[in-house]
Amino acid sequence: MMGKVFYVLSDSVGETAELLAKAALSQFSSQDMKIQRIPYVDDEATMVEAFNLAKENNGIIAYTLVKPEFRHKMKDLSVKYNITAIDLMGPLLEELEGHLQEKPTLQPGLVHKLDEDYYKRVEAIEFAVKYDDGRDAKGILKADLVLIGVSRTSKTPLSQFLAHKRLKVANVPIVPEVEPPEELYQVSPDKCIGLEISPEKLNHIRTERLKALGLNGSANYARKERIQEEIDYFNKVVQKIGCDTIEVSNKAVEETANVILRKIKK
Repeated sequence: MMGKVFYVLSDSVGETAELLAKAALSQFSSQDMKIQRIPYVDDEATMVEAFNLAKENNGIIAYTLVKPEFRHKMKDLSVKYNITAIDLMGPLLEELEGHLQEKPTLQPGLVHKLDEDYYKRVEAIEFAVKYDDGRDAKGILKADLVLIGVSRTSKTPLSQFLAHKRLKVANVPIVPEVEPPEELYQVSPDKCIGLEISPEKLNHIRTERLKALGLNGSANYARKERIQEEIDYFNKVVQKIGCDTIEVSNKAVEETANVILRKIKK
């Protein structure tokens, strides 16, 4: 007969139950108890099997099952087999239901889904940083979305905002003196969006930007002739790609992002 076993049952992957079991066992000097996880419990047969194993191996059971009928069955089996079975989820759900005055969804695995959602968001944020401002053209073909525009059209903050919506966004600056990367013409036009801005608005933004940096507001960067040259070149690139554009002159980043998200949903 093997050493004592702590069986942890769950209707999902069982990480929560196993962590609790480990935390509890760490408070005892005895090291001869093994934890065995039994995930995705969704029928009575699996529960019965767990109790038979616990009977054979001098074990105990803990479980995180959200469905009331499963928890009731575990209590019945605990009495029948005379095996200790600890409900880790039920009492907490019942207390929260009373306190919040709301019925639980009783959907297994939601913690795991929330974790997955979090990691997707982090991955998208890291992607936006890595492929910001045309830093690495390889990101263009990996991206869910590619933003193009002249300087100061909010490409970077927009990429970060959309990353929080779990979209992997690369952005590419369009400058007349620099040929756009070849990857920009290989990506599907549906995945690319050009950010349009009026010359007047861009002149104002760039002039204020130069002043904030302690530089001359009349530098070439903010000259109307230079701005028009950049916008004309941007329009040629957009036409060559065949992608949609969004006018951002009087839009906040959040507004532009919502327009993009609606386009993507369509």
